[in-house]
Amino acid sequence: MTFDRILEDGRLWAVRYDGQEDNCFEELFGRWFDMQWLASFFKDNLDDLKTYFHITDVYEAMMETVEEASRLECLMLDITPDANLDILFRHLENSRFSEMALGREKAKGDGSCRHPSWLRIYAIKIEQGAYLVTGGAIKLTATMAERSHTLSELAKLEKVRNYLVDNGVFDKDGLTEYIDNEQSN
Repeated sequence: MTFDRILEDGRLWAVRYDGQEDNCFEELFGRWFDMQWLASFFKDNLDDLKTYFHITDVYEAMMETVEEASRLECLMLDITPDANLDILFRHLENSRFSEMALGREKAKGDGSCRHPSWLRIYAIKIEQGAYLVTGGAIKLTATMAERSHTLSELAKLEKVRNYLVDNGVFDKDGLTEYIDNEQSN
């Protein structure tokens, strides 16, 4: 795996998994803007969409996803000096109230539709204001453990976190040093 800088100031990075053409950030938004992918996803998960969000129209779910993904992407890519990713990302575990080294985090869409957001971006918090995106999902259930596509995102979070720990990366300087030493070869 390698790490791509998304924002030039080093606040946002994304994992490029081995064998993947794009990093996970590009791949994620590519899916969320792909009408064929969205149609297939919502048809396959229609029971969850009905149960948790009371939506029965796949086209409505697709359009809401594209609109919200567009807003979320703009927030994530905000390059203004006062932009703060710490406002977007929250602890993955709702019961965790303190910071931890390389914490597992999530960012949600703004939920400006008639329901809470189902869009999730998952990341490792490198340090205050700096995040490494590991993936994301459309989460239609109460917990990530209920569906294989969200469960695989949990596994990716843990895999990347363990990789960072194994390679002595615990902050932004460590990430930069790792990239300079390993990825430039």
